[in-house]
Amino acid sequence: MSDSLNAPEASRPRHQAGPHAPGVPVRHTRGKGEPRFPDGPSADPAGSHFERRIRSFQPRRSRVTAGQADALQRLWPTWGLDIDGQHTIDLGEMFGNDHPVVLEIGFGMGEATAQMAAARPGTNILAVDVHTPGQGNLLNLAEQQKLSNIRVGNGDAIILLREMLTEDSLDGLRVYFPDPWPKKRHHKRRLIQPEFLDLAATRLRPGALVHCATDWEPYAEQMLEVLTAHPDFENTQADGGFASRPEFRPLTRFEGQGLDKGHVVNDLLFRRVQHGDRTDRSAQPPTGA
Repeated sequence: MSDSLNAPEASRPRHQAGPHAPGVPVRHTRGKGEPRFPDGPSADPAGSHFERRIRSFQPRRSRVTAGQADALQRLWPTWGLDIDGQHTIDLGEMFGNDHPVVLEIGFGMGEATAQMAAARPGTNILAVDVHTPGQGNLLNLAEQQKLSNIRVGNGDAIILLREMLTEDSLDGLRVYFPDPWPKKRHHKRRLIQPEFLDLAATRLRPGALVHCATDWEPYAEQMLEVLTAHPDFENTQADGGFASRPEFRPLTRFEGQGLDKGHVVNDLLFRRVQHGDRTDRSAQPPTGA
């Protein structure tokens, strides 16, 4: 996509001279090598700086509406983060306060993220996804609802955790409805694996809550098995099983439709244990909720 959306009327092609209707996909072309959003998220922020590995996601560069494109152009320099792996983030400086920070990996179109941010303005949310329309939509929602506790990350959450966040910098981790990679040969692409938890544990403060949710039951069982076996996490459920959907996780429209069709949604709530002491069960309520 070119930057002609922001160009003077006289410089636009004749068929684009009029204003774009809200919600209408942007369909004009850009020159070779021209960035899709000159002031917005990068197409490949980390580039070739890091090793090639199997990823748990596939970038989705689907059509972007005029409103989403406008939000990406205007708001990305202030509220966006390209995950390039080239510098360490000061989360306090990023959000402008010392409130607890929760990392959300994969937020879709951002409606649930915005609802959670509005319900708990004292909790900052760093929401990461590679879906460009969703990034624009969440920025729009944050602006419309005056949600100053949201920042939108673009790129690979593994690089963010490993290269850009410091130890004990996060108060929570949310992974809602990740790609289940249902075929057996693709299970290695699933995000919730022992190696991912090893990394996440170094960035989560003791007491931080890891909250996962999925409507793919075999993946839910794998998540439960992997989290239960990891020495740095403990199940908040006394019976060692799945949790009921907590009140702070909104029921999305698509989730409701799935439930109406008989789909089963499982939530998992695990707490980061005290360093070096898996048996320490704090009496304080879990952070990151």
